[in-house]
Amino acid sequence: MLASNKVMDALKTIGLNLYERRIWVALLAKGSATAGELSEMARVPRSRTYDILQSLAEKGLVLIQSSKPLRYVAVDPEEALERLKRFQEEKVREFIERIEEIKRMSVLKELKELYERGLRVIEPEELTGAIKGDHLVRKHLETALAKATKKVNILTTPEDLLNLFSTSFNLLRTAKERGVKIKILTKYDSKIKEILKALSSVAEVRFIDEKKLPLYGRFAIIDDSQILLGLTHPEKTHSTQHLAIWSKSEHTAKDIFIPLFKLAWENSRKRT
Repeated sequence: MLASNKVMDALKTIGLNLYERRIWVALLAKGSATAGELSEMARVPRSRTYDILQSLAEKGLVLIQSSKPLRYVAVDPEEALERLKRFQEEKVREFIERIEEIKRMSVLKELKELYERGLRVIEPEELTGAIKGDHLVRKHLETALAKATKKVNILTTPEDLLNLFSTSFNLLRTAKERGVKIKILTKYDSKIKEILKALSSVAEVRFIDEKKLPLYGRFAIIDDSQILLGLTHPEKTHSTQHLAIWSKSEHTAKDIFIPLFKLAWENSRKRT
């Protein structure tokens, strides 16, 4: 292997597939090479090598020399990564522009009509699904917070409260300005002391009395009609493996989670 597993794993995180990683690392080691040479060095099928090199060139990681046969030249890794960053930034900008364009078109109206038509033929309890990955769970909570109209009750851990503060404080503040009543329950930890004053300006915060009720986990109840429940241990599970269930079941929210939250709230203490 030309590069360590650490290097190959790092390149994977920035979007290079296995063949792209192998080809680029081989070219870095060679400096300049033909597609055939790189195919042999990287153990990549020759039929795929040309397409992969073209892809790497578009991303700014490879230079193509106009020779016969074509030769490929490595770009300094630091410069190559900067080029890749600019390439991805441009792609994101173009993607956002396309989304905004669709939102301005009649396409969005048609999509919303289809969605609303579908809602009329299913029961609210059927609107239930699993969400995997901490990032997606947070995005789902952010969407729910943005649409909340009456109440938001959140039970969470100190670590997750810090994340909630850093990612969703503005959403909580905007919700409060809309008249949404927000309650947050958590376990007291000195690490959250610095954010409590700001957080208390948008929500009523209390601390669980673990002697009376040893609750530890995460769930949120939005407008007494939908819940987001974390199923994995917040600290013992990798963020990419976090699993949650979202449900728009009024029965589940009102008859199970609201009484549980109320019990915990009544057995909690106010911020001192």
